[in-house]
Amino acid sequence: MMTDVNGGDNSVDGRPGAGAELVQGMAEAANRRPRRKDIRPLAHLLPFVRAHVADALAAGFFLLFSVGATLGLTAAVRGVVDKGFDKGHEAAINSAFIGLGAVALVLAIATALRFFFVTRLGERVVADLRQKLYGHTLTLDPSYFLKTRTGEVLSRLTTDVTIIEQLVGSSASIALRNILSLLGGLGYMTVVSPRLAGFIVLMVPIVLAPMFIIGRRVRKLSVTAQDRFADAVGYAGESLDALDTVQAFGREKASAARFDLSVETAYKASVKRITARAAMTAVVIVLAFGGITLLLWNGAHLVLSGQMTAGTLVQFAFLAIMAAGSIGALGEVWGDVQKAAGAMERISELLGARPGIAAPEKPSALPKPATGAIAFDNVTFAYPGRPDLPALNGFDLTVRPGETVALVGPSGAGKSTVLRLLLRFYDPQEGVIRLDGVDLRDADPVEVRERMALVAQDSPLFSGSALDNIRFGRESATEQEIRDAAEAAQATGFLEALPQGFDTPVGERAKTLSGGQRQRLAIARALVRQAPILLLDEATSALDAENERLVQQALHAAMSDRTTLVIAHRLATVLKADRIVVMEDGRVVEQGTHTELSARGGLYSRLAKLQFGVEAA
Repeated sequence: MMTDVNGGDNSVDGRPGAGAELVQGMAEAANRRPRRKDIRPLAHLLPFVRAHVADALAAGFFLLFSVGATLGLTAAVRGVVDKGFDKGHEAAINSAFIGLGAVALVLAIATALRFFFVTRLGERVVADLRQKLYGHTLTLDPSYFLKTRTGEVLSRLTTDVTIIEQLVGSSASIALRNILSLLGGLGYMTVVSPRLAGFIVLMVPIVLAPMFIIGRRVRKLSVTAQDRFADAVGYAGESLDALDTVQAFGREKASAARFDLSVETAYKASVKRITARAAMTAVVIVLAFGGITLLLWNGAHLVLSGQMTAGTLVQFAFLAIMAAGSIGALGEVWGDVQKAAGAMERISELLGARPGIAAPEKPSALPKPATGAIAFDNVTFAYPGRPDLPALNGFDLTVRPGETVALVGPSGAGKSTVLRLLLRFYDPQEGVIRLDGVDLRDADPVEVRERMALVAQDSPLFSGSALDNIRFGRESATEQEIRDAAEAAQATGFLEALPQGFDTPVGERAKTLSGGQRQRLAIARALVRQAPILLLDEATSALDAENERLVQQALHAAMSDRTTLVIAHRLATVLKADRIVVMEDGRVVEQGTHTELSARGGLYSRLAKLQFGVEAA
């Protein structure tokens, strides 16, 4: 068991549980922090796009080509009206329509290729973003997850990335196409009729102003809705993860009600965003097409007065409608851009999080071959959530290569904290921890952890087969080595009895297996690692008496050529340790063999009396 941020106990590889309310409060506080009201966070996508510059250039080329073809289509329409209908010659009409069809064909090909390259680029960028985001999350240390719930991280990996996918694969292309169509249309209108174009130029800022003004509120509401949805996902993840507990305490309705409240809060935030976005779209469309109506009225008078041909007015009308449609589409897609900016800001915050535990620029290499020597020198450590409550206080411990040392003591004494610091999940505030003579702060954490194998009280397993779970300990392990490890952990019997033997899928977190079977599988995973240091945190607590005896025999054989640290509350499991270290309040209070400690009449003797029922001698 392990002292957590609130002073309670947790296993070495578990997440602090007693501090759930503190964690939730910190997460909510993080959600309330001020955010920028612009689209600058989208700049973080540029490195992902630059990584695939060929697709980006191809998409840009065909985007320009399709916009040019669209503008050319209006000229072809003008030719149909002026050269065909006005002159009334059949040959002229046929020629004009052939030209119109040719332009339409070019437009179709350019649009299809633009769609292909833009969509492929979007899918590739999103795939890269997901990979980078997940890979970066795996590097974060436990301190990060004290203030950020796993559900919120999953929300960024799924919901927020999906929003980015919509932007890169669709909305960005639509926005760029309509911006180019708007600019190209305005420029072409200037050539066709400078007088009417001047009227359009006056209308553009009137139409764009509400889009940007209301768009800011849309983005703010989008971020709020995404945060509230992350809260709902976070709570759902916690509840489903502990479904047995929820059902055992009859809290299904209460949990559903709390989740419903979170969903309703997210829904109301989304409705506010939708309302603002709908209002923005309506205002933009009314202004845009109202301007077109005035434009056509003015143009019609120019045709009647002979200052403009009918074909020119039709072309200008097409260009004006295209420009107005572009503005309307920009008003619609701007909401997507604002929403994606909010999502990218949240993703960037996760990508910007830096682990507190990382390799130095020039890490010190651990000596080879490994000996397994461990030394804690006056170590003081407090968890980030409770800096005023040290889990270890002036802790000293030296473990010789190949020695088996048992750590015992009451809950909250800091036993599991010793293993966490040794695995370098945290660094102590004071003192030094050395592995084979090297300060852990100077070493690469990956190299440090490669020399250790951990079996925790509740070791998580994964979906997949039993073979996959054991091989998780060492990817290069052969099937025979895996079977040998399973045999040593007394797991071969029940694994071979499964329908597909070692290849049988064990379900999510191996829940198809019993607690004892899962623990033996975890022990096999640690044994196949063949690490010089073995860390056992209540490794046999889930086993029955017979299997515990068998596994203890296997572990005893495995310990013979390894440095081993054993944490146990049941003193009967550590009687054969080379040395027993008794801890209380984060300090070593006594150490020795079972016989020596029992005779001293100290804390160990009192614990032995409570467990064995007689005074141990």
